[in-house]
Amino acid sequence: MSANVAALSYLAAGVLFILALRGLSSPATSRQGNLFGIIGMTLAILTTLGLAAPTATSWILIVLGLGIGGFIGAKTAREIPMTMMPELIAAFHSLVGLAAVFVAASALYAPSAFGILVDPANPALGIKGGSLFEMALGVAIGAITFTGSVIAFAKLSGRMSGKPILLPARHLINAALGLILIFVIYSFIQSGGSAFLFWLIVLLSLLVGILIIIPIGGADMPVVISMLNSYSGWAAAGIGFTLGNIALIITGALVGSSGAILSYIMCKGMNRQFLSVIAGGFGGETAAAAGGGEQKPVKLGSAEDAAYVLGNAGKVIIVPGYGMAVAQAQHALREMADALKKKGVEVKYAIHPVAGRMPGHMNVLLAEANVPYDEVFELEDINSEFSQADAVYVIGANDVVNPAAEEDKTSPIYGMPVLQVWKAGTVFFNKRSLASGYAGIDNPVFYRDNTVMVLGDAKKMTEEIVKALAH
Repeated sequence: MSANVAALSYLAAGVLFILALRGLSSPATSRQGNLFGIIGMTLAILTTLGLAAPTATSWILIVLGLGIGGFIGAKTAREIPMTMMPELIAAFHSLVGLAAVFVAASALYAPSAFGILVDPANPALGIKGGSLFEMALGVAIGAITFTGSVIAFAKLSGRMSGKPILLPARHLINAALGLILIFVIYSFIQSGGSAFLFWLIVLLSLLVGILIIIPIGGADMPVVISMLNSYSGWAAAGIGFTLGNIALIITGALVGSSGAILSYIMCKGMNRQFLSVIAGGFGGETAAAAGGGEQKPVKLGSAEDAAYVLGNAGKVIIVPGYGMAVAQAQHALREMADALKKKGVEVKYAIHPVAGRMPGHMNVLLAEANVPYDEVFELEDINSEFSQADAVYVIGANDVVNPAAEEDKTSPIYGMPVLQVWKAGTVFFNKRSLASGYAGIDNPVFYRDNTVMVLGDAKKMTEEIVKALAH
């Protein structure tokens, strides 16, 4: 394949990736966006193979790699439950980072195979300084992404405590490691590509990836997921510059920039500063007793109570959270909404930007249950409607509906925009218990006069409400 044809093919792939991101920005066009991404990646792979002109032996290895990897990916995507999607994405990010390390190592040891030029003025110096800088940057970000994603996966999957692990003098340690890493990268460039310094960069970066993620608490995990997504993109872009691969540069830049923008949006949705998240977030998945052990009076209700009030309401707003995902209650929830609509009730869904364990988690679950897109609203579009709602059904959410974010200046979530469910006529709050949420703090909504706690498994409780509505 000629260089001109390859350049056009890579450009077409880049356009398809842009269309993919645009499509994925809305549930209504997400399938189309996903298709554009598949076509773009297929085109990029075929173009790369056409440029490389592999030997017969190489073709066997390539086909084996594509076959094995494709089979594992397809099987995992089909079988993984939605509750494990956040940790699956973290695992995928780790593989992207590891791939960047492997590609950079291959380019270091066999630069001619990748078309990387040595310094024409002095070939003895090895690879050109510019290529070494790109290589070092790509491998450093890739290694940080790898170990950071592994830690995120462990926290999200419960293999490691979601509570912040705060090391003594951690800021000083991280700063020192950062300065050492910069010095080693400089020395690597000056050396013309020392293998020892290359692997020292990898080792230091792996350590940095661990140390910047372990202090981050469970409540900040949505930001971590989008941040690692951004890192994986920049790692790919860095290696793309090293290899002179336009497709890698375009793809990496798109993923890196979109991930950075998403991280900003998530931080804004939580009223958090990005640097404060990196410095060590708040929260953990181990739920504390409500009120720190203090017993407060709550109103307990049944499915029949909820069905009676919801069925006689004029307007109901449903607020889903991670508990809905754990119980896989989205289909039962849609059945409940359909039953309410048959009774003439106006039904809307309110989505907080950090509900669940990753950006868009609730949107994906509701889309899976075929909830109409025009019934799903983001926080800023629906918050003013809670005061007009006769009833609210909170299913598995907690921190995102906590009034302490507005009323308690001492609360760690103070200033975070929340869904103002307490302004509705009646709040039915479905949780397994009165335990605190992912941020580890109590929720005053539990004890308000207009709140009725319907405790139990989200799916079973919602199914019972559906049965009661039918009578």
